[in-house]
Amino acid sequence: MTSAGFALSIDDFGTGYSSLAYLKRFPVHKLKIDISFVRDMLTDRNDLAIGSAIVAMAKSLGLKTLAEGVEEAAQAEHLLALGCDEAQGYYFARPEPAEVFARRWLQSACPSHDLGQDVDRQEQGHLGT
Repeated sequence: MTSAGFALSIDDFGTGYSSLAYLKRFPVHKLKIDISFVRDMLTDRNDLAIGSAIVAMAKSLGLKTLAEGVEEAAQAEHLLALGCDEAQGYYFARPEPAEVFARRWLQSACPSHDLGQDVDRQEQGHLGT
């Protein structure tokens, strides 16, 4: 998988079926810290300790970390201070339709192609005209 350009992440790490044995068994690149540890990490010392331990373990194994469910600036700042590599959640953006995402994020990445205009055409049912 790695040679083909794929990277493997373990989702919801620390809960359910995300066993530590997976770290030995699979070519893992990233651990996604479950929202259940991120949600109350600023007020619950156990959640903070678990999140910190996951980040530290990932670093010692040469893995990246991603925190799920970040909803506040203070959470993002604390995770950054812990050494967490990435985060996702409502603090950064809410879910949005593909068309809105394309207009907001892809148009600036492809300046020679007006994706916003193509999206408008698709909404009107006039593909490629």
